[in-house]
Amino acid sequence: MRIQISHETVYRYEEPARGVIQTLRLTPRNHDGQYVESWRIDVAENCQLHQHEDAFGNISHVISVEGPVTDLRVLVEGQVDTQDTHGVVAGTIERFPPSLYLRETPLTQIDPAIAEFAELSKRAGDVPLNILHDLLERLHDTMVFDNTPTEATTTAAEAFALRRGVCQDLTHIFIAATRSLGIPARYIGGHFHREDGVTEQEAGHAWAEAFVPVLGWIAFDTANGMCATDAHVRVAVGLDYLGAAPVRGSRYGGGAESMDVSVRVHQVRGQTQSQRQS
Repeated sequence: MRIQISHETVYRYEEPARGVIQTLRLTPRNHDGQYVESWRIDVAENCQLHQHEDAFGNISHVISVEGPVTDLRVLVEGQVDTQDTHGVVAGTIERFPPSLYLRETPLTQIDPAIAEFAELSKRAGDVPLNILHDLLERLHDTMVFDNTPTEATTTAAEAFALRRGVCQDLTHIFIAATRSLGIPARYIGGHFHREDGVTEQEAGHAWAEAFVPVLGWIAFDTANGMCATDAHVRVAVGLDYLGAAPVRGSRYGGGAESMDVSVRVHQVRGQTQSQRQS
């Protein structure tokens, strides 16, 4: 599938900011089943833009803008060719052993309720893949997708207690539950092409990857109750949302600020790109 993505973030400041620094994790990489045909970043301010790789191998850009800044617009867009690998993730940059992804973070802290919920999936047998699929299905059935009661700082335990949340919350819960079973899991930020014809979205998408011996990393999308397919575009990886956040930064002055995010994801009809970049 050839997927066109446009992701725009606009910051507006109540008073002109003296300076703004932002870190962007908005650029996808090539790996098995994913080939980036074109990609660009456009910042509607004179700024310095530096590219580097973070510890997890994410392509990151740091933008530094000198004030006064009344608003800051960042647009990333491009096309990605994807193939369905049945959830198996291969060909990615791996700088750490899977055991690192057993590390608990404040957003994925395991509480007794999540641990008890996860234990019930062991009824699926001792095979990790079966356990993970059972956990995925049960969480998808238990949680209600709702963007009103949670925010970026909501923890897995808080969202699970509400039984409600967005894809970020459902992913954090899946990661916490999986780690409680001794299975490494990590957070993935990216995009999802919907089959219902909706192309305008309020934010990017999130799902998890869990490590299964012999198979390697497998992608599980709790919000949609499925393994990742060619409808998913993988952009950034981290221990939790903070490590894979699309935009994070700071400013000097500026008073109150507002942020608007607009995402458009749609399929481009036509012949797909068969060439692969090594």
